[in-house]
Amino acid sequence: MKLIDALVSAAPAIASIRRDLHAHPELCFHEQRTADVVAAQLTQWGIPVHRGMGTTGVVGIVKAGTSNRAIGLRADMDALPMQEFNTFAHASQYAGKMHACGHDGHTAMLLAAAQHFATQRNFDGTVYLIFQPAEEGGGGAREMIKDGLFEQFPMQAVFGMHNWPGSEVGKFAVSAGPVMASSNEFKITIRGKGGHAAMPHNALDPVPVACQMVQAFQTIISRNKKPIDAGVISVTMIHAGEATNVIPDSCELQGTVRTFSIEVLDMIEQRMEEIARHTAAAFGMECSFEFVRNYPPTINSAKEAEFARQVMAGIVGEARVGAQEPTMGAEDFAYMLMAKPGCYAFIANGDGTHREMGHGGGPCMLHNPSYDFNDTLIPLGATYWVRLAEGWLAPGGKSV
Repeated sequence: MKLIDALVSAAPAIASIRRDLHAHPELCFHEQRTADVVAAQLTQWGIPVHRGMGTTGVVGIVKAGTSNRAIGLRADMDALPMQEFNTFAHASQYAGKMHACGHDGHTAMLLAAAQHFATQRNFDGTVYLIFQPAEEGGGGAREMIKDGLFEQFPMQAVFGMHNWPGSEVGKFAVSAGPVMASSNEFKITIRGKGGHAAMPHNALDPVPVACQMVQAFQTIISRNKKPIDAGVISVTMIHAGEATNVIPDSCELQGTVRTFSIEVLDMIEQRMEEIARHTAAAFGMECSFEFVRNYPPTINSAKEAEFARQVMAGIVGEARVGAQEPTMGAEDFAYMLMAKPGCYAFIANGDGTHREMGHGGGPCMLHNPSYDFNDTLIPLGATYWVRLAEGWLAPGGKSV
């Protein structure tokens, strides 16, 4: 493994910052202290800072040479609204808030790279260090773009990275094409006519209608979608009734839809609404249909994914850079990839044996109350960021 020596030496100090962030988690668009810590470090290292984009976003600007080429490196900063089970020294000090997805570690890896860039700028162009708020449901990437991220800081490509538990430390994964799914929610309310359960003929019972809808939705996946395309419809909530002897007036269905393409998503939304309305009508009822699109699919561009793979292989070797198995989880970095070429990669976080005494009894998995970021990743992730920027902005090179 070819780590940059200076990053290895600086890792303990950066790990201390990471643990401080872990102990003080902040939720989407409220990452004020986190942004203060990031901005203070960048300023201390002599890196110009722009604040307030996307409410609490921070952008560091590192220039070298005369080229107008630029690359963006992004890390998310927000935590999750959940109670931490860990009791070690750097466990969350805020009840109901926890860094259970490793965004504290993502911020730390990019800070480590920033510290290196402060004194070693072996490139010709500009590196934009993007510290983004509100990935966990707030769409912080979208909000930074709305605030002019790519107009104010023009760049040819943007790159992101997420820690991935369960895989051996020292490995990366990256692939072209879709790597994370779109995230969407629906709510359907069937309006019937309540009555006595002993006299169903005098009522319009919405419950069997709901059951028919749930079953029919799965035919969209098995009969309307191409078999080679991916899509998931999950009805996760059914609410109806208040008493065992009363047929309810209405029944509510809620759930999620995940796809890897907008085309499949368009088809699923259209067919779900058709099935819902026509099924209700077949039983003499009506329904309301709400469909909310949250995050689009995360789709890596081929050239940038291959470039990232080559950089990773130069650090850890070809055998330790794997194909990125697509996941139905969602990620708002997708918005940046819709606006610019780039790629979103995974860096292995290990199996949890790195955790200190006092960790929770659960597995070290994302969004688990016993999770903790693996600090040994800091010099590796930072080395990747540095080598990626140096390669992309190689002196005398052309825009990749």
